[in-house]
Amino acid sequence: MAMKYLHTMVRVTDIEQSLRFYRDALGLVLQSRRDYPQGRYTLVFLAAPGNPEAQVELTHNWDPEVYSGGRNFGHLAYEVDDIYAVCQRLLDHGVTINRPPRDGRMAFVRSPDGISIELLQQGGARAPAEPWASMANTGAW
Repeated sequence: MAMKYLHTMVRVTDIEQSLRFYRDALGLVLQSRRDYPQGRYTLVFLAAPGNPEAQVELTHNWDPEVYSGGRNFGHLAYEVDDIYAVCQRLLDHGVTINRPPRDGRMAFVRSPDGISIELLQQGGARAPAEPWASMANTGAW
């Protein structure tokens, strides 16, 4: 039986705020965006640069809803070529680094809707470096 991973769907409360996080700060690439007025929702698909097969689907229901359980979802994980540069870009966009890459290998941040995002250094860990090596955890991830 053949099986292929397609995407992970995450419900978001503010599509523009979520695009600023996933696209602008995290660096994912917009694959498509479609509004469905009859169903009152928007679907946005994004993928890591150079890896369009593995996508995250942002679903925005136009009628307000309260979503909880971002921590129960688990997390999305992305391998990056320079964890320090990615974390700095996130900080520059006002994103809190909940679990800094003190070990040069792993970090966690949260989306505006509380979805945990794991960042993993490609290959081996980078040498510990400041300010990351002494940065404390913030909140939960």
